[in-house]
Amino acid sequence: MNALLGLPPVVVGLVIYLALSNQGPLGPLRLLFTPGAMVMAQTILATPIVAALAHRVLEVRWAEFGRAFQASGASRVRALPHLLAMSRRPLTTAVLAGFGRTVSEVGAVLIVGGNIAFHTRTMTTAIVLETSRGNLGLALALGLVLIGISTAVSSVVLVLGEGK
Repeated sequence: MNALLGLPPVVVGLVIYLALSNQGPLGPLRLLFTPGAMVMAQTILATPIVAALAHRVLEVRWAEFGRAFQASGASRVRALPHLLAMSRRPLTTAVLAGFGRTVSEVGAVLIVGGNIAFHTRTMTTAIVLETSRGNLGLALALGLVLIGISTAVSSVVLVLGEGK
């Protein structure tokens, strides 16, 4: 997973585009230029981040508590729910890092979604569009809204996590 942390979004978008195009193996699904294709691209880009960070957290927890679990007769599989519970905060951070990757994505989303108004336009692709039109004020305003949304989501998730 660590090797996939730097997946270039435009390459992921191109591969998904080819897979979803009419001649591609997934062409019959007719997902190209749909929100589903965009979600597919974002999932592929976020998964290595969440998986690598989660693996590292669980690896550290196992190093700390693995012997105790084994001494009590628990296998790694039986210990996993307990390791996950003990790692709730850093795992939340891993998920938020994946969310940050998806909410900021432009390249892959633009390739597989097409930036179609009222269908596949996202905040990031709207910012690109408005910048290319010279509407820098609107592009900056959209950017501030996007930052606000990202900050709000992270804040709410972390505040809700404090209660547990």
